[in-house]
Amino acid sequence: MSAVDKLVALPFDPIRRAADLWRSRWGERSQPVAMASATSIMRVQQLLLGDFDAAVGRHGLTFARYEALVLLAFSRQGRLPMSKIGRRLMVHPTSVTNIVQRLAAQGLVERTPNPDDGRGMLALITPRGREVMEAATKELVATGFSLGALTEAEHEQLFALLRKIRIGAGDFSR
Repeated sequence: MSAVDKLVALPFDPIRRAADLWRSRWGERSQPVAMASATSIMRVQQLLLGDFDAAVGRHGLTFARYEALVLLAFSRQGRLPMSKIGRRLMVHPTSVTNIVQRLAAQGLVERTPNPDDGRGMLALITPRGREVMEAATKELVATGFSLGALTEAEHEQLFALLRKIRIGAGDFSR
């Protein structure tokens, strides 16, 4: 059951209605379409995160912990410095510490001193962590990442548009 199924569907699009009211209150120069686009992105993010957390939650994870496991699994040696995890996941160091501590408590990662940095720690994915990550990944793939309403071409177009916004925000360098 998706997050959408849990709610009673409205007989109208509330974001479209908000854009119309925005336009009538402040005019076209107030960018009602940009407001509606931004609000739609935020709503879709809520829906996706709800669906993703439900899917990976069946494996004892949150989506943030799942992302960390995938990142570790993708690394050459199955381990990364905590600082690198934070940069790659684009989260605050405190969040990385919390994520890794919770994964360690579940036996999905191990924390070890970083031999290249006397003060730093490494997170190492365990065999159990790989098993859980693989099972959660199969579930997310089976759901089509909750974007089954889009065609392959629409996925490409959406990714390109969102990437343009991320570049403009300085999320990464080209």
